[in-house]
Parts: sequence; structure tokens; C-alpha cells
Amino acid sequence: MTKNADHTPADAGRRDAMKCMAWAGAGVLWTIGGGVASSVLATAADAATRKSGSLDFVQISDTHIGFDKAANPDTLGTMREAIGKIKAMPVKPSFIIHTGDLTHLSKADEFDTVAQVMKDLNVPVFYTPGEHDTLDEGNGKLFLEHFGKGTWGTGYRSFDVSGVHFIGLVNVVNLNPDGQGHLGPEQIAWLAKDVAHLSPSTPIVVYAHMPLFDAYVPWGWGTVDAQQALMPLRRFGSVTVLNGHIHQVITKIEGNISFHTTRSTAYPQAAAGTPGASPGPLKVPADQLRHVLGVRDITRLHGRGALALVDQTLA
Repeated sequence: MTKNADHTPADAGRRDAMKCMAWAGAGVLWTIGGGVASSVLATAADAATRKSGSLDFVQISDTHIGFDKAANPDTLGTMREAIGKIKAMPVKPSFIIHTGDLTHLSKADEFDTVAQVMKDLNVPVFYTPGEHDTLDEGNGKLFLEHFGKGTWGTGYRSFDVSGVHFIGLVNVVNLNPDGQGHLGPEQIAWLAKDVAHLSPSTPIVVYAHMPLFDAYVPWGWGTVDAQQALMPLRRFGSVTVLNGHIHQVITKIEGNISFHTTRSTAYPQAAAGTPGASPGPLKVPADQLRHVLGVRDITRLHGRGALALVDQTLA
């Protein structure tokens, strides 16, 4: 495993705001202990030393099943490789969170394929849709038919595990005209009500597809009403927000809220603001593809706010 090299954002103001920007991996094992969320690639030593009462779960994102263009003609194959990495972890996760773009074209057979592959992990899976999962005539109806059990509205939900409150949001229905995500007043009101009864000491984990901060607005990498939605969460001591969509990782800290985007299992995208680039599949040499897809290892160093990032790639 090698340490990630930071990417330099094009805009100097954004560079100051970003705490870390690096290639991320296909799956992320998150651990919550003492109300603090950090992410690690579990090793045998980790399993032996993990504190009693910690909670381990995996984030996977942007599998894009159905995509078969030059950037990766076998997205099913690389998804299966990522699942194999997760299955090999000596600490079995309690559950999986998939942060959207399960499919590429919102076809029923694509959703069926995702369900079958994820079933191989033999743990519960919680899904939120990406914009590629809402391309059907019902604006996400097929996604809800496959993965919407126990959700509200467009597919948002909350649940509690080991004292941690999880909130899955949907920000890909009725996108803003500039391409940014949109939650809408109904979902925002539901979120405020959902957390109203919780103690400020409750650890909160929010997950959605598109970033809930302004990752790069010119490319639509943000959510227009995110600040309004997150307002009720600012009274909590620990809030972790997990997103996909941009196929690379940006970690940003705003007060008590830490934001973490992650990479795809399918293909990379260009770093924000790269001259001449635009959002979308980025073709890399075939022998390099698995070097930019893999499992991301993030460790929160004791006594420090920074995260140490290490990747184990599919290569």
C-alpha cells in the first residue's frame, strides 16, 4: 500500500478550504468508536486491537453497472474485484452503504445485477440513488422498487446502529438547472424532525450521492440547499457526511461536520478544474485502471484532526 498524493485544486480559495484531496478507493471500511468516525482498511492487527463496542461498516459507490465504454468496458468485473477486497477484510462489516450510481442507465436488469453482486457480501446493504439511477420514466421508480423498502419519499431514510444515527438522503431528484444536487423542502423538513429528539452527543452519519458541500460548482459538484439541510445537525458533536458522484476523494471539515467523498469502482474522473477537462468518464491506460480503483484506508490520528490516507488498489 502506498500513501495518496494530494491533488492541487485549481482554485486557490478552494485549496485553502480543502483539508485533503486524493485518489480514493472502491470501498471504505468506516469505524465509529467513542463517537468519532474514521475509516480504515482492516488488517489482522486491526482486528486484534479494535476496541470493544466499535462499529465497522463499508462504503461503496458509483458502480455504474451497464457502462461499457473505453474508460472501463468491464464495470461488473471491477465491482466484483472490490467486493472481493471487502470480503477479504478480517473484520467483517456490520453493513454496507452504497452511495449511488449503482447503475448507468437505470435499467431493471442493471439493478438486478447490483443486487446479486452485493448479496455475495452476506450483510445488510443500504442504498441511496445517484442521478444515473433515476433516468427511468418514473424518475427513480425502478430504484425504489428494488431498494426502497423502509424509505420515505424519494428514498431517504434513517436508522440507528450501536448508538449511531444514520441518515440517508436523496439529492438527485429534480436536480438544479446548473447540475447541482437538490434535496427539497419536504426532505429537509423530514430531516429536522428526524433528529429533533436526539441528544447532542449522538454520533451522526449522513450519506448521499452528490456532495453536500461546494466541491466544484462549475461542474455541478454540490447541493444547492445543503446548508439549510445541515443546519439542524450543527448542534451535534460529531457529524460525518459520506458522498460519491465525483469519483475522487475530497475531505473537508466545517466545524463539527466532516465531509468525505469517495471514488468509483467503475472509472475515474478528472480533478476539479483541470484545464480542458469536464466531468465524466476519464480514460486512463488499461494497465493503469486498477491503480486508480481500489480500497481506501483512512485513519484518524489520535489527538489530531487530520486524516492519514492509504490506498490498496485493485492492482
